[in-house]
Parts: sequence; structure tokens; C-alpha cells
Amino acid sequence: MKATDLPLINASLNGFAACLLVLGLVLVKTGRQEAHRRCMLAAFATSCVFLVLYLFHKFWVVRGVHTPFRGPDFLKGAYLAMLFSHITLAIAVVPLALVSIHRGLHQRFPEHRRIARWTWPIWMYVSLTGVLVYLVLYVIWPQTAGK
Repeated sequence: MKATDLPLINASLNGFAACLLVLGLVLVKTGRQEAHRRCMLAAFATSCVFLVLYLFHKFWVVRGVHTPFRGPDFLKGAYLAMLFSHITLAIAVVPLALVSIHRGLHQRFPEHRRIARWTWPIWMYVSLTGVLVYLVLYVIWPQTAGK
């Protein structure tokens, strides 16, 4: 593995977390609470691994240098709005997920459901927009040397 592989690995972790979130929702809706618990803990672990690798990439590999948007100028505003919402909600989802997990593990299910109704869609949005940011920056309009 090279440092240049980290954006793809991080996008894959985000995509995997999104899959686990969907599976976790299906499991709880079908009454499979123990499987739901394991699935959601796996989603949280996946997101934690993502965060560690993202911070490593951001601060030690690219040394905080901003990855420029290489797409057409007329889409830059929409991209920046998506990126801003992604970053803001990624910060917000951390305490939401921690509280949701704590309440679920302590079998405080009414309280767990109340916060999970907010946590799940925010976490899903963050996971999916994380993949979309990767696609925009590295696949659709890739970074090129000298540009």
C-alpha cells in the first residue's frame, strides 16, 4: 500500500460503512436486534478506521494541503456546498453515533430510537457524500501534476 492509495481506501471504507448502515436498518426493522447491534458496531468501527486513515492522509501525507476541485467552474459552488455539508455533518455525527451506541448497548431502546432517527440519516449522508467527494476529486476530474 502506498500513501496515494489512501483516498481510494477511505472512499471504500465510507462505502462499506454505508452498506453496513443499510443492513443494520434492515436488520432492526425485521426484528433481528442482536444482528443489528453487531452490524452497527461494525459500521462504527469502519468509520473509526476511516477517520484514522483520513487524518493520517490529511496531516502526514499531504500535510494539510487542500485538494483542488478540477471540475467545471459552474459546478464548483455545488461541490463546495456538498463538501461543507459533508464536513459539518461528519463532525456532528460523532457525538450522535456515540450516544446512539451507548443507549442501544445499555438497552435504553426508546431513547436509542429517538436519537437514531437523527443519527442514521446523517451518518448515511456523510458516508455517501464521502464517496462522492472521492469520485469528484479522483475519478471524474482527477488530480494531475502541474495543474
